[in-house]
Amino acid sequence: MSRYIVAITGASGVIYGLRLAAELLQREHEVHLVVSEPGRLVLAQEMDWPLGDCLEDTLRAYLPEGKLYHYSNDNIAACIASGSFITEAMVIMPCTMSTLASVANGISNNLIERSADVMLKEKRSLILVPRETPLSAVHLRNMSRLADMGAAIVPAMPAFYYRPQTVEDMILFIVGKVLDMMKIPHGVFCRYEGFPIE
Repeated sequence: MSRYIVAITGASGVIYGLRLAAELLQREHEVHLVVSEPGRLVLAQEMDWPLGDCLEDTLRAYLPEGKLYHYSNDNIAACIASGSFITEAMVIMPCTMSTLASVANGISNNLIERSADVMLKEKRSLILVPRETPLSAVHLRNMSRLADMGAAIVPAMPAFYYRPQTVEDMILFIVGKVLDMMKIPHGVFCRYEGFPIE
């Protein structure tokens, strides 16, 4: 069993982060989950979840049972804010351009940004899943900076070679690509096996 940080920010596509957390918990990994305040608003809009102080209860009801730890994004004293707290990887999924810019420039105003900064300084795996289009030159420069620092950028771009039939299929493709980056074996999507040309 390994330990992972999953952060959900205020970009559209919060289901990606939820499904990643679910896949990790099903594999008996330890998940340390942080949801930003804008992320809570998007959860309410996209998932029909109630706003208020019951987020942890809602998360536990939605996600499979397991070692799930939930933190407020303003809890800068949480254990995941320290380099002495060992984790295999951190995934920000979905990642807003604001969060991406803060991480790219070493700004740590909240727990998500501080935890990402720790991953970079400790040379641990940091994966960001931006969900924005179109991308400005500023967005691209910040992504390039993070890639130069060793972070992985995995845009939420579904594939169609396997002929997805449902939205769930498209969600799981992105989740699977992130699991690949985390080096976690899975079978959540069909891999490309070539196309026969006669």
